[in-house]
Amino acid sequence: MSRRKNLPKFEHIEVVDVAAEGKAIAKHEEIIIFVEGVVPGDVVDIQITKKRKRYFEGRITHIHSLSPVRTTPFCNHFGVCGGCKWQMLPYEEQLRYKEKQVQDQLIRIGHLAIEETLPIIGSAHTTLYRNKLEFTFSNKRWKTVEEIEKQDIITNKNALGFHVPRLFDKIVHIEECYLQAEPSNAIRNFIYETAERHNLSFFDIRNQHGLLRNVIVRTTTKGEIMVIVVFFENNPEQHTILLNAIAEKFPEITSLLYIINQKKNDTIQDQEIIVYAGRDYILEEMEGLQFKIGPKSFYQTNSLQAYELYKITRNFAQLTGNELVYDLYTGTGTIANFVARTAKQVIGIEYVPEAIEDAQENAKHNNIANTLFFAGDMKDVLNDTFIETHGNPDVIITDPPRAGMHKDVIDTIIRCAPERIVYVSCNPATQARDIALLQNMYSVQKSQAVDMFPHTHHVENVVLLEKRS
Repeated sequence: MSRRKNLPKFEHIEVVDVAAEGKAIAKHEEIIIFVEGVVPGDVVDIQITKKRKRYFEGRITHIHSLSPVRTTPFCNHFGVCGGCKWQMLPYEEQLRYKEKQVQDQLIRIGHLAIEETLPIIGSAHTTLYRNKLEFTFSNKRWKTVEEIEKQDIITNKNALGFHVPRLFDKIVHIEECYLQAEPSNAIRNFIYETAERHNLSFFDIRNQHGLLRNVIVRTTTKGEIMVIVVFFENNPEQHTILLNAIAEKFPEITSLLYIINQKKNDTIQDQEIIVYAGRDYILEEMEGLQFKIGPKSFYQTNSLQAYELYKITRNFAQLTGNELVYDLYTGTGTIANFVARTAKQVIGIEYVPEAIEDAQENAKHNNIANTLFFAGDMKDVLNDTFIETHGNPDVIITDPPRAGMHKDVIDTIIRCAPERIVYVSCNPATQARDIALLQNMYSVQKSQAVDMFPHTHHVENVVLLEKRS
């Protein structure tokens, strides 16, 4: 008998809380059990799938009763495509648990003393808030539960949609997505229908063949639209059929681009971008500043909440116009250019050279003359020689990736000892870890969470640290 068959099943267990990474918590005789797809108050049966010393993991086999706080998911693809996993939680409850997640990481687990914890800022729009989505073509569509139960013979196996969680070669065909405003759904569905009508082949992810690979749709609050069609096979005649159809159907598209990507992975950072129609960029605007967004540019995917995030960052920095600011992990320089008008000078550092080119271009486009940008690994660029050359910062703004900051970077920050540090993070756990290394020299004055991604467990948090006197 396999080890899995010996794992226990617990019945009539109440879900009691929400944990990090969006999983729910149930308990059996003080044993914590992590499960997915349920909310606090649900009473369920749980089949244990993994046993650890301090906790179990399990899957729900039956729901006896639903929590009174539950709400009905609004998307037909809920529970299959892997996105928007918290649709069954009212938005107010989502915010409450996100706020709790941040406080747990910083205070309960990180043991940080915080002078003031400000209320989380929720998103004004809980649907249609994303400015970028990527869809994948597949010739092996994931079958719905209804199709499996009916045992229907599926004649059309083509799909254009999202990956099934944990299955790299299975794609859920998406008919309507609530993440991005129109014409996103219209463009995706038209591309699918056109490909079907002209018998254009869909990508075989496992065996690596087929014409159509990916579609990326980017939009801005100014109403500009970028569509990037990624082909696998180099067939100019078939490329033209699809691209002509898109351009004719959607003349409002600002930037229609395509790529021929024959690599094993979907990343486009190292690929040649070919302009089929329009510009090679779209424009976003914030407080009169315009940001050029190219096909490879990073830009916060919730434009309206990005503005809230940047305003908090600027307020925490308390700039008077006389400060030298270092913006670490600057990306395309959005924060650096946003705060530049209230600083003496802003110096941005970023690992990706193309992002630094975007940052420089955006500064030039907005006639911002008091920013400098440097490309390279943060722990190698930000050293004592760099600081001696460019000046000791009065304020450091840091917005690192989920892994947080390298210890060498933290050590350099401690040596240069700015008056204030504004730490923006998409991962409160690594944020708490990094701040713990700074707390001998800095006190945590403020913390404020910002919800960038409604209906998911993800949360951004901004912390203000001030040098101890």
